[in-house]
Amino acid sequence: MPSSSSSSLIQRTFPARSLHCSTSPSLDYDTSGIVVQVAAPATWPAYEPVGHSSARDRINSPTEGMTLTGPELLPAPPRPGVSTNTRGDDLYRNRLGRLFATVPFASACPQLGYAIVGYFSALQIQTMDSAHKVEKLALLHVVVAASSMVAQPLIGVLSDRTRSRLGARAPWMLVGTLTGCIGLVAAGFSTSIAMLLTAAVISHVGFNAFGGPLTAIQPDRVPPHRRGRYSTLAGLGTIGAGLLGPAIGASFATRIGLGYSLVAALILLISVAFVAINPDRDNRRAPRRPFDLATFARTFWISPRRYPDFAWVFLGRFLLCGGYYMILGYQLYIIEDYIGLSVQEATRLTPILSLLSLPGFLLAIGFSGPLSDRIGRRKPIVVAGGLTIAASALIPAVSPTVPGLIVSIMVLTIGFGTFLAVDQALVTEVLPNGADAAKDLGILNIAATLPNTFAPITAALIVTNFGYGTLYPIVAVIAAAGALAVLPVKTP
Repeated sequence: MPSSSSSSLIQRTFPARSLHCSTSPSLDYDTSGIVVQVAAPATWPAYEPVGHSSARDRINSPTEGMTLTGPELLPAPPRPGVSTNTRGDDLYRNRLGRLFATVPFASACPQLGYAIVGYFSALQIQTMDSAHKVEKLALLHVVVAASSMVAQPLIGVLSDRTRSRLGARAPWMLVGTLTGCIGLVAAGFSTSIAMLLTAAVISHVGFNAFGGPLTAIQPDRVPPHRRGRYSTLAGLGTIGAGLLGPAIGASFATRIGLGYSLVAALILLISVAFVAINPDRDNRRAPRRPFDLATFARTFWISPRRYPDFAWVFLGRFLLCGGYYMILGYQLYIIEDYIGLSVQEATRLTPILSLLSLPGFLLAIGFSGPLSDRIGRRKPIVVAGGLTIAASALIPAVSPTVPGLIVSIMVLTIGFGTFLAVDQALVTEVLPNGADAAKDLGILNIAATLPNTFAPITAALIVTNFGYGTLYPIVAVIAAAGALAVLPVKTP
């Protein structure tokens, strides 16, 4: 059987049918930026799409035994006028449809874990050491963010190199969600700050092990022209969980242990269901890639000179998330100490803020992702979202009242929803190497987790020395800088 190969694709010619690149294809396959076009007659036999960007995978035809191998082969929707009456097209649509339908719930899982730890830990620390609650909460954020900063790229490197019957992503997602849920339950039984810190680290490392491979599914399986919508759905789950977390926390403020356990059970159920509904591919026959300490050390460096778009996106995400976390990380204390409400009043106000901000968030995230796909541009929407975040930070500085805080949170979630809906799609289009998708996404996710290290420290220093009134203008400047940082990116 004759064959020909190149660095990105091996083609094989089969009896009575030839698989080849063509300028007049009837089917397209996305290969992480390289489009491999396969010509076929209307009676193309059944096939199954297979793929990981980290392996040379196969598409098999049961009727012909034909095999095409490449770095990643996911069929894009057929062009207009092309027959779709094939098992392969239906299989593709069904799998992608299931993925789109379930990704909001999966994306919510790690964020719900982070949010519930953030809310309950603030209450726990306030009980354990009320006089130093700001500093101790900052310490907790620093410790968990530092652990996440190391865990996510490491897990990404290992996931890209994992070979198993469950594929490269699913094993880490299952182990990660179980570990994270164990950490949540342990946090509920914590009686000291040291125990709480340990449990928080366990939960964050576990949810990073779930969330990192989850983000890699987008470049693995979703064609570029659908990634805006996919990012919208993923962002919907992320922000929805961020808003739901404080609401759940407020409902269980006097039963913290029970609240932790119920959230852990919910996350475990959703995570396992997602993996079962969207199974990964058996990749045990894929070529193995070596891993050593030198490989891991190189993980943390991607040259800004060689990949400037990657660097600009990293900087923009870092600044925008930093400004966002500087406000939300201290929301409970802001309500108490800046607005002037009691602990009980602050606890009652928190779920109300989440509820009032939800409609604007849903509108922003539901509109922004599809719009970016339609116009084929990401940057203008990211910039608009970032500037909206900056504007939201100025409102409490001018009006330190409950109405001012409500308007600020509503505008903040509109801006962050707009940003989040498109940011992940932009991120997948500046990855240096599709074969290292999980690793590179892990590095970019440092831009979201690293602010958890510096934002609490910075916010604590500002609040301690200058008060909450100074915090908001600084956040506005940081968010505006993050919005403008993506302008040099070459991707539209």
